[in-house]
Amino acid sequence: MQAVVTGASGHLGAALVRRLLEGGDRVRVVVHRQARALEGLEAEAVPGDVLDPASLRAAFAGAEVVYHLAGVVSIRGGLGGRVWTVNVDGAAHAARAARESGVRRMVHCSSVHAFDLEAGDGPLDESAPRVVADSSRHPVYDRSKAEGERRVRAEIELGLDAVVVHPTGAIGPFDFEPSRMGQFFLRLNRGSLPALVRGGFDFVDVRDVAEAMVRAAAQGSRGESYLLGGHFWPIAALAEMVAAATGRRHRRPVLPLGVARVGVPFLRLVAAVGGSEPLYTTESLTVLRVGRAVDHSKAARDLGYAPRPTEVSVADAYRWFAARGMLPGDTAAAVPRTGR
Repeated sequence: MQAVVTGASGHLGAALVRRLLEGGDRVRVVVHRQARALEGLEAEAVPGDVLDPASLRAAFAGAEVVYHLAGVVSIRGGLGGRVWTVNVDGAAHAARAARESGVRRMVHCSSVHAFDLEAGDGPLDESAPRVVADSSRHPVYDRSKAEGERRVRAEIELGLDAVVVHPTGAIGPFDFEPSRMGQFFLRLNRGSLPALVRGGFDFVDVRDVAEAMVRAAAQGSRGESYLLGGHFWPIAALAEMVAAATGRRHRRPVLPLGVARVGVPFLRLVAAVGGSEPLYTTESLTVLRVGRAVDHSKAARDLGYAPRPTEVSVADAYRWFAARGMLPGDTAAAVPRTGR
């Protein structure tokens, strides 16, 4: 089968491309800027930009399935409008190009953040309301993912066969950039994270999301949404899991979210001086405050979705970092070999 993947050089994209190749699919990846995560893979790379519809139509030609992953994740606002244009206009362009190219199915990767996490009680499921595009109480990233999904659904109304998936916080191997959670794990291991904060989130293995996307392409129902959650963990408990996996324990204070919020401007300044991005921002602290467990029973029923234990994901992430020389020698030696 000919599959096309946008956003293939990201964390989830790197895992998905590997899963598709292992399954025997022919894979074409749409490369916008860099493809370090795809080096050495037998995938056809074509230039493209989700803001250039003509490049997408060319990339999608002859494809049976398109996996649309390209997007901008931000915990620092709209980034000069880039979050909105890529996540909204880019999704619309990809969906239209897929429809006009006669693609059999599109799998659109939205996010758990497209849902209003503050609406209702108990575990979040697919019946929860989406974030309103013009709401001032939600971060622009959340609003952009909800609006991007709406644009895809507009193309479904015009005949596109598409399924929408909503992953939670992806962790695990193949984190080349690394992602913000990858940065969290690396900094926690180095002891350079100044403090932990209260609150938590639902974390899922990136390989389980990739597997669910492949199954969504094959057996998901047209127009349906599937929440792809894993397991909810407080940040402090996740740090304990890291210590157990690596054998390195760095005691850090656990700050109330209100106290951490006061320190956001200072952390932003420190990050700017060090040439890095702050992990704690107003947006990220809000995510941890409203974090909810996620009900993924619909994906389990329709797709056979079964996320692995978070302990396995954490250990495998550190194994992968160690293999790439991104960990101190003593940590690399301490990380156990695990598997599903």
